[in-house]
Amino acid sequence: MHPTNRIVLEAVEAAGISPRMVWLDEHARTAPLAAAQIGCEVAAIANSLVFACDDEPLLVMASGAARVDTDLLARTLGADRVERASAEMVRAATGMAIGGVAPTGHPSPLRALVDVDLEAFDEVWAAGGTPDTVMALTFDELVRLTGGTVTRVR
Repeated sequence: MHPTNRIVLEAVEAAGISPRMVWLDEHARTAPLAAAQIGCEVAAIANSLVFACDDEPLLVMASGAARVDTDLLARTLGADRVERASAEMVRAATGMAIGGVAPTGHPSPLRALVDVDLEAFDEVWAAGGTPDTVMALTFDELVRLTGGTVTRVR
C-alpha cells in the first residue's frame, strides 16, 4: 500500500467512517476512466479539484459530469477570483498529485465545497490518494469528511 493511501485511510477512520477503498487495475486520472473501471455513472465520481480562491487553496468535490463554473464559485464565496490551482499548489495543499487527490488526508484542513449534484447518488466514488485507488462514500460521509459546504458548482 502506498503511504498516501495509508494517510487517507487513517483520516477516513478518524472521521468514524469504515473505509471502502478499491485498487483499480489501471490508473484512472479522469472521471470517465474511473467510472468505466468501477462500473458506475460518470456523474457518481466525486472529483477532488483544487482551485486557487484569491490565492488560497479551495477543494471542490464536483460530480464527474460537471464542468465547474469558476465565476459562480467566486460569486458564491465572495471572492475576487477563482481559478484552477497549479500542480505545485495542489501538491502543497493536499500532499497528493493531480489525478489521485482524495477528499481527506491533507497536511491541513482545506476550505471545501461539495457539489449538490452528488446528493442524487446512494454511493459516490472519490480518489483514494493515488491515481489507482478510489473509495466508496455516501454523500453525507463525503460532506463530513471534507467539512465542505454543499452548493451548486455549475
